Amino acid sequence: MNTTPIFETGLVWFRRDLRVMDNAALHLALSQCRQLHCVFVFDRAILDPLPRADRRVEFIRESLVELDAALRELSGKPGAGLIVRHAVASGEIPRLAAALQVQAVFAARDYEPQALARDETVRQALAQAGCAFFTCKDQVIFEGREILTQSGTPYGVFTPYKNNWLKRVAPEDLAHHDSVPLAQRLSERPAEFQRPVPSLDEIGFETTNLASLKIPTGESGGQELLEAFFERMDDYHATRDFPAVKGPSYLGVHLRFGTVSIRQLARLALQRQAAGSAGAAVWLSELVWRDFYFAILANFPQVARQAFKPEYDAIYWESGPHAEALFAAWCEGRTGYPLVDAALAQINQTGYMHNRLRMVAGSFLVKDLGIDWRWGERYFAKQLNDFDLSANNGGWQWVASSGCDAQPYFRIFNPVSQSEKFDPQGKFIRRYLPQLARLSDKAIHAPWLAKPLELQMAGVVLGRDYPHPVVAHDEARARTLARYAVVKKSVTTQA
Repeated sequence: MNTTPIFETGLVWFRRDLRVMDNAALHLALSQCRQLHCVFVFDRAILDPLPRADRRVEFIRESLVELDAALRELSGKPGAGLIVRHAVASGEIPRLAAALQVQAVFAARDYEPQALARDETVRQALAQAGCAFFTCKDQVIFEGREILTQSGTPYGVFTPYKNNWLKRVAPEDLAHHDSVPLAQRLSERPAEFQRPVPSLDEIGFETTNLASLKIPTGESGGQELLEAFFERMDDYHATRDFPAVKGPSYLGVHLRFGTVSIRQLARLALQRQAAGSAGAAVWLSELVWRDFYFAILANFPQVARQAFKPEYDAIYWESGPHAEALFAAWCEGRTGYPLVDAALAQINQTGYMHNRLRMVAGSFLVKDLGIDWRWGERYFAKQLNDFDLSANNGGWQWVASSGCDAQPYFRIFNPVSQSEKFDPQGKFIRRYLPQLARLSDKAIHAPWLAKPLELQMAGVVLGRDYPHPVVAHDEARARTLARYAVVKKSVTTQA
């Protein structure tokens, strides 16, 4: 890349890339500008509707403190660092660009519909002021229409997409963006902007249990988790489905806010896969799934509102007070199915849910309770630390069988057999449902089937200490097959 400056002064807008290392937008901006300011906006358009205690906001705030210090250290200038604003970003960025008299604004591309609309508003406002707006790829390896079928259309099935992704990926796609050689171009902030990152209270939020959960924040936190995962990556394929086992990378929230580089992760996974690591190969597939879901959202934006397969929007979902009561029982972990309830307890208490449990809990809501998948999608969007519209939507449409490359509609997870298979000793259940801790390894998966004496010995009274099942799985399964018959009929008619 040519690093001869084109612009005298520029502004780089951090969004989902809260790191210095391997930051594409930062590197691009430094290469194009003689002096560069850095900004992050706590966007009120996003934040104002959120609950006042939100782990994601606290994670961002703590990560910004580290980013601010890292930029100052990188530049070697005491007055450098991050300008942090609390405003509506679509208006604040053009105002700040004018105040700093910059000729260009740089940012990493975002792909969600709301973000695209925001960026277009910013682009137009900047253009009216004679200021350029550049975006670049950073949070994915391949974006938009970079991976297409032989006929030039976007993929709707994962495996051929993955095969093409693996065939296409080249060293330049994974190249490290080193900003250190250009760091002297980072500018001192004007005196009125030399303020520390605002506290949560100053932006109207409250402290959460983020610290007590020991979720590491910032770029250093992402590297800490990656180093820990590297030690167990080779076993990932064997451990990833067991929620009581430390199998996953736990990097989801860091990928979401860009405190870790996807290129670094993909390089590492490819290197380990080439060395024969089965675990790394499976983990790499998960990273490719992430690109795939981004591509689905970009090429089929209607999925944010409706089923990827339109015929699935003809399904009649439960509604009314009874459905709302069932949904509340699911949200609050009161379904009477221990693995499902433990999964909801995990997300409610920590903002994280194990990936296997996302499938089990999601399937239970849609195919046991007959609730529209969009209800669950919205609930996860509120609760997940690593909420990402593309992956969340893709996951929910997968369990509902309405999405691209989804499970067949007649595949319905049995919550008891899933529990017996993936939490055989009930360790995960006991952690989140301590009232069931004294049940045997067999009974803990389906307490309603336990003998009265065993329940008494374990100090469990169903209906008092733990609920009776809200539905019978076999009966619910039959209702689901009938519910999805409209889909089968539609597909048969089209054929």
